[in-house]
Formats: sequence, structure tokens, C-alpha cells
Amino acid sequence: MTHPLITDADIDTFQRDGVVLVRGLLADYVELLRAGVEANMAAPGPYASENEKPGETGRFFDDYCNWERIPQFAEVVRHSPAAEVAAGLMRSETVQMFHDHVLVKEPGTSMATPWHQDGPYYFVAGRQTVSFWVPLDPVEEATLRCVAGSHRWEKEVLPTRWVTEEGYFPDEGQYMPVPDPEAEGMRIVEHPMRPGDALAFDFRTLHGARGNMSASRRRAFSLRLVGEDARYVDRPGRTSPPYPGHGMRPGQRLREDWFPVIFRR
Repeated sequence: MTHPLITDADIDTFQRDGVVLVRGLLADYVELLRAGVEANMAAPGPYASENEKPGETGRFFDDYCNWERIPQFAEVVRHSPAAEVAAGLMRSETVQMFHDHVLVKEPGTSMATPWHQDGPYYFVAGRQTVSFWVPLDPVEEATLRCVAGSHRWEKEVLPTRWVTEEGYFPDEGQYMPVPDPEAEGMRIVEHPMRPGDALAFDFRTLHGARGNMSASRRRAFSLRLVGEDARYVDRPGRTSPPYPGHGMRPGQRLREDWFPVIFRR
């Protein structure tokens, strides 16, 4: 049975385009998540970054893998409708938590989030993956932008470091260069969004965001979730997140003691 927040047409759109808008997914959790973001920024984790790039203005903070130590994030993971909606979009019987991600662009932040696919940074691959990007402030220009159909490209896009723009791994022909979707006439999906809305996209969907030159903050919370066909894969170098000492081998499902099943039909 489909969750009331999505329709069969939404599921078809997600499968076809690799991206779909889910209005109000976390509307009841916005204040909780705002408190969680403040807690995260006050006590950043080991992977936090200020994304300081010469010539750019403002502050672009991001951090991930904090849900187990920040109670507000754990509440959303465990009790919000996100996992059940993810199961519907992915057409999966189960949903595992992969990681959370906070991205904050303060007013006057010029740095764009570069075009990228999440999948190549990760050690997990499969057809059943979904990220929810949820703004905690109204967004128009600083909203997330996704390239429709890019989750079905033959090659993945080379992951790069956001500040230096260097390749994250050595490229021996496995990856394609980062494209310029506007110059190449690709179909870009973007929406003005209200706090608690979610843009759902496949890990392989190319996406990015403009800077935030408005007078308001742009706080966003993301959940990365995987379905039953997701498997551990080797990458040519250190992944992001790295999860050192995980002990998994190629072809295995993610270990449930580290990546718990949060929904099962």
C-alpha cells in the first residue's frame, strides 16, 4: 500500500527521472530538525567542513553521520514517515539507514554546491537507493537542482573534492567528467520548497545547488537510505563517508548493526 504522501505517479516519476518532489515529508519535524542542526553546528563531528574556498563569501557548513549522537536526528530516522515513503519510491520491502547530512548556507554565501552524483563517493550501489533533501527554511534560488534521467547514465561521474575540485579517486576510465548541465541542455528539475518538503533523488542522480545570496539562512537536512538490492562495492580509494573498520566485502548487504533496518513491510 502506497503511503498517503506519495502516489503511484510519484513512484513512476522517481523510477523514470531519478527525482521527485514530496511535499511535507518532514513538515511535522521542522522545529525538531532546526534544533538538531544547531546542536550539530555547536558540536561538529569528525567529518564536518566549512568548505572555505578562496574568493567565496559567507559560510557553507556541512557535516554527516551524526544521527546516533544527536537525538533530534534519531527521532526523525526512527519515527518520521521518511522510511516508509522511501520503501514506496524504491519499490523495496526493506529500508536501511545509510547516513544523515546537514548542509547550511548562511546569508550571503556565494559558493555553489558543485554538480555531482552521491553514489560514486559511497561504498554502496544498487537500483534501490534514495536521498531526501529537506530544507528547514523556505528556498527558491538556493534550492536543490537535479538532472532528470542521470541515474541511468552508463558511466558514473567522477567524484571531486568540493573546495579544490580535484578528483576524489584516480580515474582510469571508470568515470565520466563532471558535465555542465546548463551548457549541455540537460533537463534540470528544481522547485521552490517550503520547510519540511523533500526532494527525493537516487544516489546516482546528478545534482547541485546555487549559493545563497538571500538575506535568510538556508538550512537543509538530508537522509540517505537504501533498499534490499543495495550491496557493498569497492571504490578506487577512501570513500565518503569512510566508515573505517566496517569489515564488509563486495556483494554483501550493509551490516545491520551499523546500518539498521528502519522499515520492513
